[in-house]
Amino acid sequence: MALVHDTVDHMNKKGKVFVGMSGGVDSSVSAQLLKDAGYDVVGVFIKVWQASFLPCTWREERRDAMRAAAHIGIPFLTLDLEQEYKDRVVDYMIREYEAGRVPNPDVMCNKHVKFGGFLEFAKAHGADFVATGHYARVQESGGSYHLYTGIDEGKDQSYFLWTLTQKELKHILFPVGHLAKPEVRLLAEKMGLPNAAKKDSQGLCFMGPIDMAEFLKHYITCTAGSVLDEEGNMIGKHQGAMLYTIGQRHGFSTEKATPSEDPYFVIKKDMLANTITVAHRTSRPKEQKSFTVEGVNDITGALGGDTSGIVAQTRYHGEKYPVAIKKNNTDSRLFQIELLSEEQYVASGQSIVFYQGEECLGGGVIS
Repeated sequence: MALVHDTVDHMNKKGKVFVGMSGGVDSSVSAQLLKDAGYDVVGVFIKVWQASFLPCTWREERRDAMRAAAHIGIPFLTLDLEQEYKDRVVDYMIREYEAGRVPNPDVMCNKHVKFGGFLEFAKAHGADFVATGHYARVQESGGSYHLYTGIDEGKDQSYFLWTLTQKELKHILFPVGHLAKPEVRLLAEKMGLPNAAKKDSQGLCFMGPIDMAEFLKHYITCTAGSVLDEEGNMIGKHQGAMLYTIGQRHGFSTEKATPSEDPYFVIKKDMLANTITVAHRTSRPKEQKSFTVEGVNDITGALGGDTSGIVAQTRYHGEKYPVAIKKNNTDSRLFQIELLSEEQYVASGQSIVFYQGEECLGGGVIS
């Protein structure tokens, strides 16, 4: 089966590629497509840290990945990145929540694990590329590598990849980025992959579905506090201000005037007072419209020029909104952003990712 790709990119260059095989359908189809296209393919299962109180699933996932690799007929390796994941993803996430920020651990997982430790391992063992089952696309143009959204808008994962630079992108392949999920499923069946009918994994990178509040309580001391309305009146209780994010509508109790009253949403947190302020969506005041973005990664340099027409996304699968970008004259990784929409709201620690059409230009972290 030939590899079909709808962009002119560096996937036409043959070579040795290490494929991160999670045990799921997307990465397995990616490995088969690359082998069919003439690459020298090696399957790699990445073992990461898992909390002792969570269900241990890595052995089962590794077995599924190994079976897929055997069916495809490629070598299979296991790479232990447990410490990197614990230090750079889990500990980071806990620190950020403890500080009252809302981190995106999936972004850090891609930066430090999948396209950090894994890429370094692959290159050290003679690989020209690494590949994963991400729904995104990389295209080379004039010696520069551009990141684009996946064709399947419902599965696009470019939001989590904004930290990738030219250094990494030149070594990365996304074989299913030009396909819709149903097409990937159909290919898996045609290929006879043993995991063709396996359900997609959901939740936190590598950890799967977890209750974030319950997870954090194992590492952070949380104290119950007051829920306030917009006038500062106490109307309920919460489990600890650090556990909530702006826009959240559950996990706290409130006294409602009537059973049919509209739900409340978190609009503000006060870490020192350990309070959260809530409001109805219809009565919610205008949120922060201007804020600083730190640690900006400008993938191709497009953010350094004319930024008119650029839109931004502040949560995975969230809407994209127009923004005005003011660059810092002394620090290229620091932007001042103004939202040009009345609808959007943001939270400190979230990733903001910039787009122009289908191209992901980069992003940063809301400070």
